[in-house]
Amino acid sequence: KSFLNHTAYLSCYFPNSQKTDVKDLRVFWQKGAAEVVHEVYYGQEKHDNLSPKYINRTKMDMDKWTLQLLNAGIVDEGQYTCIIQHRDKGSPKVIHTSVCLLHIIANYSQPEIAWLHTGELKPNEYLNLSCSSSGGYPEPKQMTWLISQENTTYRLMRHMNVSQDAVTKLYNVTSKLNITVPTNTLTNISCLLHLGEQLGSLVSVPLGI
Repeated sequence: KSFLNHTAYLSCYFPNSQKTDVKDLRVFWQKGAAEVVHEVYYGQEKHDNLSPKYINRTKMDMDKWTLQLLNAGIVDEGQYTCIIQHRDKGSPKVIHTSVCLLHIIANYSQPEIAWLHTGELKPNEYLNLSCSSSGGYPEPKQMTWLISQENTTYRLMRHMNVSQDAVTKLYNVTSKLNITVPTNTLTNISCLLHLGEQLGSLVSVPLGI
C-alpha cells in the first residue's frame, strides 16, 4: 500500500544467498504482461526498454532489492513482477521471480453533517440531514448514521451515493438521513464512514439536537 503522490516501495524479496555480484545479474521490473518499469542490466541502469510513464520515476535499491516508484498515482495500481536473471556461461538464466500488488490510498476528508432544511425544528416534524466526505480512494464500504440518546446508540444504514472524479479518480460520498425530530431528550447524531477492514473508519463531529 502507498499513499497517493508518495513513494511506493516494491520488494523483490531476493535473498541473494549466493552473494552473487550485481554485475552478473539482470534485474527487471514489469507491470502486467508488457510494461517495463525498471531495468538494471549487469550493474548498470538501462532505460531503452522502459514504458514512457516510468521514465525518471523509479530507483532501485540493490542492497535491499527494493524498487522505489516516485509520485505513485491511482493509474499505477496493479501487479508488478520482479525478474532476476543470472549470467551463467554467457546465457542468462532466471533465478528469481516475485510478484507485488500495489494499492493506492488517498485520505478522505472528515465526514461533515449538513442541514437540508431551513427554519426552526418542531416536534414530530422530519429532520433532513446529509453527510459528505470527499477526495478519497479506494471506494469506501458504507456510511452509517449513529443516533445517541441517553445511554443508547442506534445505528441506521442509509443509501450511500458515490461519485468518482473522471480526472483524479478520487471518490466523493454522501448519505442522507430523514428521521422524526427527537423530543424531550438530548440527541447526538454522527455519521461514520467505513473505509474497509485495514483502513478503519472516519467519524463526523456530532450534531446535538
